Amino acid sequence: MTKRFASLIFLLAILAVPGLAQKPEASPAPPPPAPPKTHLKVGQPAPDFTLTDTEGKPISLHDFKGKKNVVLAFYVLAFTGG
Repeated sequence: MTKRFASLIFLLAILAVPGLAQKPEASPAPPPPAPPKTHLKVGQPAPDFTLTDTEGKPISLHDFKGKKNVVLAFYVLAFTGG
């Protein structure tokens, strides 16, 4: 009985190895997105715009005129739960 069980396990292992050894084909990476088209050049000041802050209050770029540098960062899907 033990020989049959061992033979069955050995046979199943031999049959499983080729299936496990095959790697799935990697899909080609999508091309990188094209950069956005703009009329701005490096070093030019940004046009004025208004966005809402995390509390829903409108903030305009001109609010910071004459102050230190402004950094605008976008966090994709931040605070969306997705």
